[in-house]
Amino acid sequence: MRLYENYKKEIIPKLKAEFGYKSSLAAPRLVRVTVNVGVGRVSKDKAYLDNVEQTLRVITGQAPVFTKARKSIASFKVREGMIAGVVVTLRGQRMYDFVEKFVRVTLPRVRDFRGLSKEAFDAQGNYAIGLKENLAFPEVHADNADKVHGLEICITTSAKTKAEGTALLQLLGFPLKNKE
Repeated sequence: MRLYENYKKEIIPKLKAEFGYKSSLAAPRLVRVTVNVGVGRVSKDKAYLDNVEQTLRVITGQAPVFTKARKSIASFKVREGMIAGVVVTLRGQRMYDFVEKFVRVTLPRVRDFRGLSKEAFDAQGNYAIGLKENLAFPEVHADNADKVHGLEICITTSAKTKAEGTALLQLLGFPLKNKE
């Protein structure tokens, strides 16, 4: 079953029962998913930037945007206008497709995976996940990947509290581990 249809038919009623929402529109939902790769010191390496751009394009199905430094910081050897990262923001159907693929296919492929920490939620119920290597995604083939890089995935929800965000992601299928 597609994730969005599952959200509308099963998850919203469970959230309404658990938190006492009067309307379906009051239930928390996914707003956007941001996939980010910081390039930092290798921002001058054109081949590395092309590799990161192509990887994000294949993983998300959308063209990435290069972010540039706003200020010069001498101690980090950063000049104003240098490329600092590559980012893709997903919304709508692409966002739900990415989240479904991430939960069902990518997370089981992560090496030594034992669940996601509940500590990564912020006070508003948003969640941030960092992956050390991009090889966990099935679209990235190990023999084609010249340089392995990490990436960060930020899941923004409309939840008002950490408890609402946790309940939403658990119902969406995220394998959150309980405190031990």
